Amino acid sequence: MKTLKIFVLNTLILLASSIFLQIIGMFFNIYISKTIGEEAIGLFSLVMSVYMFGITLASAGINISATRIVSEELACNNPIGAKKAAQKCIFLSFIFGISASLIFFAFSDFITIKCLHNKISKNVIYLICIALPFISMSSAVNGYFTAVRRVYKNAFAKFFEEFVKIFATFVLLKSFMPNEINYACYALILADVISEVLSYIYLYFLYKFDKRKCLNNSRYKDIDSYTNRILRITIPVALTSYLRSGLSTINQLIIPTSLQKSGMSSSNSLISYGIVNGMAMPIIMFPVILITSFSGLLIPEFSRYYVGKKYKKIRLFSFIILACTFIFSILVSLFMFIFADNLCTAIYNKLEIAKYVRILSPLVIVMYLDIIIDSILKGLDAQVSVMGINIIDCIISISFIYFLVPTLGFSGYIISIFISELVNFSLSGWKLLKILQTMK
Repeated sequence: MKTLKIFVLNTLILLASSIFLQIIGMFFNIYISKTIGEEAIGLFSLVMSVYMFGITLASAGINISATRIVSEELACNNPIGAKKAAQKCIFLSFIFGISASLIFFAFSDFITIKCLHNKISKNVIYLICIALPFISMSSAVNGYFTAVRRVYKNAFAKFFEEFVKIFATFVLLKSFMPNEINYACYALILADVISEVLSYIYLYFLYKFDKRKCLNNSRYKDIDSYTNRILRITIPVALTSYLRSGLSTINQLIIPTSLQKSGMSSSNSLISYGIVNGMAMPIIMFPVILITSFSGLLIPEFSRYYVGKKYKKIRLFSFIILACTFIFSILVSLFMFIFADNLCTAIYNKLEIAKYVRILSPLVIVMYLDIIIDSILKGLDAQVSVMGINIIDCIISISFIYFLVPTLGFSGYIISIFISELVNFSLSGWKLLKILQTMK
């Protein structure tokens, strides 16, 4: 009962903070879109695709490793082991982050020319290099706080990061806006880098204080190599994540090019890309905070049940959680479809975006369920399978974008989104069902 209360409390904390941050982020995105324009939004989306690949390169697997190993040590009543595991995760995350920064620095010219089509200065890549080690270490600390069930500290750090980013963005856009749109993107990335660095410093102080206060020594000794245990989780997840993220980045980068092959101009292709990815999708994904607020918490809880071989609880909770998610996603999908005009007029004052929200609204059911299924699978030690499914999803998506979009134009891009999400959901659901059937 106590565990359930802690889980519910953590969920409510994450839910309240996520809703508040999402509302702030929504108004922040509205301000950005109105300030820099749709074409700049499209260019910024391209830069963010590269940035997200860098984040994956720097931190893939370390969050899951920290969450699972610390959870397992605490489940065995070994606080000193949890301490050592957390310390080792942070150290390894620093190594991964530095390595990713060096790779991005070495290939900055290639990334600028081949990936960003010389539309922006390579100084943006240098900024990303600064942020990657801090993002990676933050991921490890976040995993620790999730494992020890004190996620409110992650929420505090996220609040701090968001407010720093908003303030820095506002100041930098005022400074850079007299120049071209690539300077606006430069300002947005610089603001993000500043917020990531300061957020990690704040998060690390929270971690040091928490570790001294809450994790005392126990009668257990360090009888296992935490480095090996961490790497057994991190390396397979990292390798598959690198491939998946690389394919996802390629997927995002070829969309404007494929749209141009269909007859669109370079400017119009960026505008169309920006409308869907930078404006319509944020509306579709806004209610997902109600899902993600507890999906991350499912990993340590299912991991504890899995280690303890409590298979009946795993099957029961999986059914209840998925049923509730299904009902919720149907309601959200209907709401998006019916009130698309009102939402887009109120948020962006642009009615033309509503048709894309309405078209994409059925995907809400598939996307939300897939998020929950992936979290359950990660808790059941099937994180490599999750990444493998994501890789298959990306390959299929790239193929459809490469072949369909030049022929069908923007309609081909919308079709590729549907196919991608349906494939991912179907394979993830099949994998979870297969695992649950083997538990007796």
